Amino acid sequence: MCMVFRITTLGLLALPVLFVLSAIFGRALLIEPTIFLVAIYSWVWLRFRPTQFVVHQDVLEVIWPLKRRQIARDSISNVRIVNRRDLRPQLGWGMRIGDGGLWGGFGWLWTQRRGIVQMHISRFNDLVWIDRTAGRPWLISPERPREFVQALSNSQSVVAQPAVPADDPA
Repeated sequence: MCMVFRITTLGLLALPVLFVLSAIFGRALLIEPTIFLVAIYSWVWLRFRPTQFVVHQDVLEVIWPLKRRQIARDSISNVRIVNRRDLRPQLGWGMRIGDGGLWGGFGWLWTQRRGIVQMHISRFNDLVWIDRTAGRPWLISPERPREFVQALSNSQSVVAQPAVPADDPA
């Protein structure tokens, strides 16, 4: 996880703790917002933040704690490593729709030039861009992007963790 997402995540995770402490010391009205925050954080952890990207012979499998999605490898037209500065001229202006900050950025990225991009990132450099013949492109941040791109470009199988827990100074 890059430093921006790490700091944002730590700040956001402190909110329910501060709310509970405030509730204990006389502000009982903060119990409902605490429950609401914990519910949102749980939803992000279980349904937005992928735990693995698995390259099989015929599919790319994206695994979350409560769901799985398969992308046929023959629907992938191109895969490459990109950085934030590379994306600006290709995508133009963008707006995130989904989670942004808590463990990373997950959901959709609406872009001026490419429309909606499926996004699951936990850093801003060494991202993997996946173009598809049918469907939205994907922008992800597997733990070892070069190995992941090589495996997806070839007929290898590999399991790649997202870069959420990694200590990446980027």
